[in-house]
Amino acid sequence: MELLQMSVRMLNEKIKNKVLGVKETVSALHARISEAEPGVGAFLSWNEDRIKERIDEVQAGIYSGRYAGPLAGLPIALKDNICTKDLSTTCGSKMLKNFVPTYDATVVKRLLDAGMIIIGKTNLDEFAMGSTTETSAFKVTKNPWNTAYVPGGSSGGSCAAVAAGEVPLALGSDTGGSVRQPAAFCGVVGMKPTYGRVSRYGLVAYASSMDQIGPIGRTVADCRVLYECIAGYDEKDATTVKKDVQKPFFNQAADKRKEHAERLKGKRFAVPKEYLAEGTSEAVREAVNRAVELLTRNGAIVEEISLPMTEYAVATYYIIACAEASSNLSRFDGVKYGYRAEEVKKLQELYVKTRSEGFGEEAKRRILMGSFVLSEGYYDAYYLKALKVRRLIKEEYEKVFEAYDCIVAPTAPGTAPKLGTSLQNPLQMYLGDVDTVAVNLAGLPAISVPCGVDEAALPIGLQFIGNSFCEELLFEVAEAYEELRGIFPTAWEQVSGRGKAGMWSER
Repeated sequence: MELLQMSVRMLNEKIKNKVLGVKETVSALHARISEAEPGVGAFLSWNEDRIKERIDEVQAGIYSGRYAGPLAGLPIALKDNICTKDLSTTCGSKMLKNFVPTYDATVVKRLLDAGMIIIGKTNLDEFAMGSTTETSAFKVTKNPWNTAYVPGGSSGGSCAAVAAGEVPLALGSDTGGSVRQPAAFCGVVGMKPTYGRVSRYGLVAYASSMDQIGPIGRTVADCRVLYECIAGYDEKDATTVKKDVQKPFFNQAADKRKEHAERLKGKRFAVPKEYLAEGTSEAVREAVNRAVELLTRNGAIVEEISLPMTEYAVATYYIIACAEASSNLSRFDGVKYGYRAEEVKKLQELYVKTRSEGFGEEAKRRILMGSFVLSEGYYDAYYLKALKVRRLIKEEYEKVFEAYDCIVAPTAPGTAPKLGTSLQNPLQMYLGDVDTVAVNLAGLPAISVPCGVDEAALPIGLQFIGNSFCEELLFEVAEAYEELRGIFPTAWEQVSGRGKAGMWSER
């Protein structure tokens, strides 16, 4: 079996059993990156200075037993808003073009402690503000399935890297769907944990009350093992919760891992009619309906419900997110770090010129919107009202989970748009987040799994949403669906002609 087709578990076992060396694994992926990267453009920087030393260290650690976990020896890519010591963290912005952190984010430290190898940093919408990875100051990332289309965003670089076979795993951040939506567009699995489940220490803030780092992989099992590595309390982040993470998945007995399809029986799933309302493409609607039928045939109880507050989710999200962004990004003023404008004589001039030159158009738009809703005379009318609606959205979800185990819905109302089309109408781009933002407002966990393709052979994502801290249940039902759906084609098979997109056998 080709290395690109191996699961995380299989790669790890071959490395531990000395069938594959760490250097051999990284070299094979480097060759794939060299082949795919000119067309995809997923990466912004490479860990070249330290990678050889790290390979030798990890290989020795595996032999000595220091690195004995399920991620030992595996390469990973990180979204470029996660701080990495001595490796640039740009957030896709001119403002931080030359910024090199002096410390590692908590999630990075946990990855290194698990014996993983950081290959490089991936492209993103500037400061994670966008849904297409086109607002980056440095490059435009393209969808590996068809490079005329966007990969989604803001974690488009991480999802594209996994979809293109450049890395088996990646980390992104999800503020309003920024892991799940690009995962859907790129035909991979992306998961947003419960708010407070994963430390945000070292994640450059966009909207602090909603940001959450999440895993990206080719399968649910791959995402699950990465999640288990990064999740847990962190004394450096006061928003993390002291709550145990479930038993490591790969330590479970093999026979128990084979019972996933059985675990659907009797599970109650809710399908909100608002998620399939006007604006949802016919291809997405059909794919979700097929998935629902598959769940039903295998013992799940699926019922339609209504979530009326969904109508207000996008407006509520953008008011709160932009308000928090305007506060968080005020630190970039040209004084302490980041870009600094030249030829200025006064402090006020330094602020204005630095921000005018350092921020891109989308970042400026959101900062201005946030400053407006926080200003005197508009705070009560917009921001305070949005906070009240946020509470109502949370309460609406809580009522659903009193009667149901899980919500199932499309990840996005459509598939990936063509490059350049979304930025022509920012409002339309914002409306594309209708299926994901409410989850962040409520702080809930959710996972996106591929469930089909449209007429252009572009992937469609199915989203499972759970109650707070019910990640284990989400992984179980998502993997059960994945097993029943069958093997999903990969982007590199589609592009190379070795496979047919959308062709798989349901069991």
